[in-house]
Amino acid sequence: MFKRIAIGLVALAALALPAHAQDWPPKSVRIIAPFGPGSTPDLVARIISDQLGKKYPNSTFIVENKAGASGNTGTDAVAKATPDGSTIGVSIGGPLAINTLLFSSLPYDPKKDIAAVTQLITQPSVLMVNNDLKVNSVKDLVALIKANPGKYNFSSIGNGSLSHLAMEALAIKAGVKLVHVPYKSSPEAVTAVIRNDAQMACLPAISVMAQAKADKVKALAVSTAARSPYLPDLPTLKESGIDVDADAWMGLIAPGGTPKAMVDAINKDVVAIINMPEVKEKLAVQLMAPVGSTPEEFRKRIDGEIDRWGPVIKAADIKVN
Repeated sequence: MFKRIAIGLVALAALALPAHAQDWPPKSVRIIAPFGPGSTPDLVARIISDQLGKKYPNSTFIVENKAGASGNTGTDAVAKATPDGSTIGVSIGGPLAINTLLFSSLPYDPKKDIAAVTQLITQPSVLMVNNDLKVNSVKDLVALIKANPGKYNFSSIGNGSLSHLAMEALAIKAGVKLVHVPYKSSPEAVTAVIRNDAQMACLPAISVMAQAKADKVKALAVSTAARSPYLPDLPTLKESGIDVDADAWMGLIAPGGTPKAMVDAINKDVVAIINMPEVKEKLAVQLMAPVGSTPEEFRKRIDGEIDRWGPVIKAADIKVN
């Protein structure tokens, strides 16, 4: 009899385990993008929203844009939401990791208040230079900077942005000095290089390559650890002798405390979505490659960003507030 009771309890426990997963999705799900309409997180959030809507026609998926504070505002909205699957979000390395080093305080703790669901995509940045520099490689560029200390500057899309940190890391590794000139957006930062207001920049590939193909700037290398499948002819910075890896990744998050079974259920749905052929095609237009990691792998990636950029931020004495 005791044996039958024990077996019954085990069976009940097994039934209970996926209960939270079966609650996903609720009738209404909002997907928060921490940047404005037209931004890459917004684009990816809408792709996911559309596909989830097709899979679950009895549920409504709405993208909400909550921009501000370098992505902190929207990420905080996810962190403070009820952990019941009704709110998820798309975020990036800044508000999930790097901003803990740049801001004196954050309204949320990325480790405790955020549940990592999956890394969605990886997106290369491209090191580009003004054509008047007449350099054709990273090696040539470093030699030119060393021969003319203090002469050159670089543009970025803001203090503490990945475009800022990548160039500071490059300068540190190469043993050179550069002047930082921040702009408000990628188009402005690219235009600054075209006009020679800045001589170089490391910016999202989607912002750079049209200008490079039009011979308005010279693309020298990609910032990712491996070559981009969409830009196979561009070497990485590491291949070029500069040990810098600056990956503009994006990930899906949920409020901290979201049940593990539900996180796993969301992960399964979204990883399947970003690997769909039609979704890959949409991502490829933006030079984004799908990743689709486990929650544990994504958490490890977030933690790794702090280890990667902490020394650079300290060495360059970068602070936002």
